[in-house]
Amino acid sequence: MSERRARAASKNGRKSAWRRALTPPAVPPVQPPAPPSEPQAPEPAEAGSVVQAALYRDGVRVASPVTLADTFRQLRDEPDGMAWIGLARPTESELHSLAAEFDLHPLAVEDALEAHQRPKLERYGDTLFVVLRAARYLDAPEEVDFGELHLFVGPDFVITVRHGAAPDLSAVRRRMEDTPELLKLGPEAVLYAILDSVVDGYVPVVSGVQNDIDEIETEVFRGDPEVSRRIYELSREMVEFQRATRPLVGMLHALMAGFAKYGTDEELQRYLRDVADHVTHTSERVDGFRQALTDILTVNATLVTQQQNAEMRALAEAGFEQNEEIKKISAWAAILFAPTLVGTIYGMNFEDMPELGWSFGYPFAVGLMGVVCVSLYVIFKRRDWL
Repeated sequence: MSERRARAASKNGRKSAWRRALTPPAVPPVQPPAPPSEPQAPEPAEAGSVVQAALYRDGVRVASPVTLADTFRQLRDEPDGMAWIGLARPTESELHSLAAEFDLHPLAVEDALEAHQRPKLERYGDTLFVVLRAARYLDAPEEVDFGELHLFVGPDFVITVRHGAAPDLSAVRRRMEDTPELLKLGPEAVLYAILDSVVDGYVPVVSGVQNDIDEIETEVFRGDPEVSRRIYELSREMVEFQRATRPLVGMLHALMAGFAKYGTDEELQRYLRDVADHVTHTSERVDGFRQALTDILTVNATLVTQQQNAEMRALAEAGFEQNEEIKKISAWAAILFAPTLVGTIYGMNFEDMPELGWSFGYPFAVGLMGVVCVSLYVIFKRRDWL
């Protein structure tokens, strides 16, 4: 029997100072159900966050308690049992209750309450605290949705605290219950199964992102004006994806480094090495996606610049053609203005105009018009206005 069970078996188990600090004053010590007249811990709040709790012995489920209090009590009655407790966005009192029962470190409990943690692996005594970032690809909006999962893995318990929709731990639980020979290996086997599920969840995300990148490349060369926004949004998602996958490589190598020290089963060692290979492959793909998106953004900027230059050149050519037309119109207007001016002057019919009584007046006026028009035509022609 473990040291934790030995303490719990006594009627009034002694708690350490930090454990008493974690226990809320309103929550009484965990004990068998008291008579109706005595106050009990508020169980409705527990039922809302406890997704599923189960006790296992030799890889087989032996109990399915509804509340945390029932789980604690039944675990004490199973000397060789293991508790697997699944929580979704638990309350502070629930985590404090778990911390008091399983000697969880206050820093790990604080991280599980606050969420928004980076993926990490920390060991507090004989308890592992693991933070994972799960991901799933949403087909309709074509985007990646990220969830956060916290795990406490002890000698005889596994506690999962989920923040977000991913991953689907019920499927992991069913898979493990269908393979009791793996589940009887204990909490480390559950940790492996959850790691494997999170990493397998990256596969459809990688496929979806690859499809998005292929579509973006087509849109870039098609000249879609909205493609720049899509590239930027996908690049941000890849930054988050990279933050979720890259730390996993180091975490799994740290687990593998402790195989000999903690006596990990050889079969689990093989499974975890396989998960580590998948994580490394996924991390490399994500790094490639970021580089590809950076290159696509550069190509798109180049194509946009070329398109803008072509449009500016087209506008300049159109302006030049307009200027040429305006030159021609202006030149012909000036040529036609000269005879109009002469004809207008002689068309005033003043009595004291000397040329009106001159016999060469008419030929002189017509000749003047012709000379002025020809002179203007020659001048404009030499300047390439006509």
